[in-house]
Amino acid sequence: MEKLAIQAVNIDKTFPNGTRALKNVSIDVPEQQMLSLVGLSGSGKSTFLRIVNGLLPASSGEMQVLGTHMENANRHEIRRIRRDVGFVFQQFGLVGRLTAIENVLTGALGRLRFPRFGVISYPLSLRRQALEQLDRVGMADYAFQRADTLSGGQMQRVAIARSLLQEPKILLADEPVASLDPESSQQVMEVMFRIVREDHLTVIVTLHQVELARGWADRIVGLRDGEVVMDRFTSDITDEEIRDVYKRVDPDNQSEKESNPSAPLARSESREVVFSVEG
Repeated sequence: MEKLAIQAVNIDKTFPNGTRALKNVSIDVPEQQMLSLVGLSGSGKSTFLRIVNGLLPASSGEMQVLGTHMENANRHEIRRIRRDVGFVFQQFGLVGRLTAIENVLTGALGRLRFPRFGVISYPLSLRRQALEQLDRVGMADYAFQRADTLSGGQMQRVAIARSLLQEPKILLADEPVASLDPESSQQVMEVMFRIVREDHLTVIVTLHQVELARGWADRIVGLRDGEVVMDRFTSDITDEEIRDVYKRVDPDNQSEKESNPSAPLARSESREVVFSVEG
């Protein structure tokens, strides 16, 4: 029996304005699986990720992460979970005036006692680890370059290196390539896929680009209007099932209108690309 890294049971989330973002969502994620959440904007993908790492509480249901029940967790337990769960954001979350290595080093703040100011204030061992992580994502040559001078793809690779310095067991990535051009998107996904396999991480990544999800993920879960409408291993998914995920629900008559996914449906051959993160 597979050991679960994440177990969500009947997760429901309603915001104060009455918006019901998630409706009885149940998803089990085994250790070391790379799962992609797909669906239209507003389908609940980002909300689900934020409930996983404790940024948002669920309205009802049970969320178990690395053996901890998040609905019953105290502040100490939530802090521990957040140290074990890395988060890569769409807009990178870097401090522009800091160098790449300084941004990566902030990933270790959760295991340090006091605030740090400047690279030299971090232990030498952490500085070495930060350089190692930058090297893994192909950014070692940019270690002392300000983040706001980097391209979008370079900034996202620095953000991945920062998450890796946490030494996480789970990596969450919320639309990590949505703001990148196709070539940079491919490079970032190649880096992420290689590293999660090397480090045996459990991954949930939300994606609008269907061909990227089909090219990289082990399993794809489709959300529509806050509900799970598809949960399949990637190799078994048909184009028809993907189209069904992207149908819009008309709230007036509950009829479904088909919406084109933001990317082609043909399965990506990206796994055959030789890893390269230059440029």
